[in-house]
Amino acid sequence: MAAGTNETTQYLTFRLEDEVFALDITKVREVLDYTIVTKVPRTPDFMRGVINLRGSVVPVVDLRLKFGMTATESGVNTCIIITEVQVDNETVVLGALADAVQEVLDLEPGSISPPPRIGTKLRTEFIKGMGRQNDRFLIILDIDKVFSVDELAAVRQDEPAPGASA
Repeated sequence: MAAGTNETTQYLTFRLEDEVFALDITKVREVLDYTIVTKVPRTPDFMRGVINLRGSVVPVVDLRLKFGMTATESGVNTCIIITEVQVDNETVVLGALADAVQEVLDLEPGSISPPPRIGTKLRTEFIKGMGRQNDRFLIILDIDKVFSVDELAAVRQDEPAPGASA
């Protein structure tokens, strides 16, 4: 949270297993119904493949796998959140699988706590904060820090060049 910021921010909330996560709405382009994802060989496990989004190849990642959960199974509410991620001053469009999108909600800065500090073994740099809504916590993600530069570079390099044969 930037110092001196006291504006309400809108977040898109979504579910992964039993946990509720939130993304700053300014990072979300759109939410799509689950569609067939084309697997790309020799990519990390969390990289589920690519989809065609109006003529563009968009990588799709499984946040559940990235966070050490079981793989996302497609169900009636499964969706793909199309996000914009900043990597080395470049915007990368990425699809993130979610079990279900819940709602867009406004959170005041006062209802957001810093991420938990649980020793040095737990990586929390991709958690922007813990939001409180009523009696539940939301894990607010910093989507720009969820994936390392190397992981996203691997995703981009494995995309076939237009017209290239496999």
